[in-house]
Amino acid sequence: MSTMIRVNCFFQATDGDTYKDALRAAVALTELSRKHAGCIAYDVFQSATRSDVFMFCETWKDDASLKAHSETPEFAKYGKAMRDCGQLKVEKLEF
Repeated sequence: MSTMIRVNCFFQATDGDTYKDALRAAVALTELSRKHAGCIAYDVFQSATRSDVFMFCETWKDDASLKAHSETPEFAKYGKAMRDCGQLKVEKLEF
């Protein structure tokens, strides 16, 4: 039996301008990632209490699907854009 994967990825911007750039990259990545094989859910949420933070919440069918997603050109492109704008912290949960 496959184990589903939940990924929570938290982003914190270095400043207000970089936050806007990172959020644009996050929305673009979200739209493309929803089409990836094995994607059950994928969304990005802005913090209601912190203007420099947003979070991805992803659910994948299995680890192979997540691995394939992480090897796509858009993941590399938009992931780099976000890392250039701030810090990412990733939590991976299996259920």
